[in-house]
Amino acid sequence: MTITPISALTLEDFLKKPNIDESPAWEYINGEIRQKPMPQGQHSKLQYKLCETINQVAETSNLAYALPELRCNFGDRSIVPDVSIFYWERIPVTEEGEIANQFNSFPDWTIEILSPNQKSTKVIGNILHCLEYGSQLGWLIDPDEKSIFVFQPQQTPKIYKADLSNNQIKQETLPILDKIELELTANKIFSWLQMKVK
Repeated sequence: MTITPISALTLEDFLKKPNIDESPAWEYINGEIRQKPMPQGQHSKLQYKLCETINQVAETSNLAYALPELRCNFGDRSIVPDVSIFYWERIPVTEEGEIANQFNSFPDWTIEILSPNQKSTKVIGNILHCLEYGSQLGWLIDPDEKSIFVFQPQQTPKIYKADLSNNQIKQETLPILDKIELELTANKIFSWLQMKVK
């Protein structure tokens, strides 16, 4: 991860820079420009499956939509959560009724997936920033530890740990954004990493 401290650079200046959306994306946090780690296999698989699973339930009822690697500009930050879920009525649209390119608001639910050797401090900072500005839910998924940290406003964070050695034990379901009828457990999410021969 590259960090470029440029105290004089404003969010508006940052958003005018031509290379901020190259892969991996750059973020603007506390006056610093930081490049996200390049996603690897487990990160990409979880990101894809989360978007697919959430959208199968939420998009069909025009309730919400999950977007990967979406730039969100708010509260003097420009961040790119691994998955951003917006309630349908909060998705910005063009005059033609198409989804807009620029999102100048917080996601209702933000999901971050730790990459190998990535420190959690900055990622947790982004989740807390989202909650401060109005997000209702944040997940931090740690593939190495097979655990999911759940953040909600005015609540102590909670850890949900997978136990893939014993699928007979009933696991507690993870908190989901209100109105989305979806039951997920840590075991279910980390089982997506298995590449079974069909």
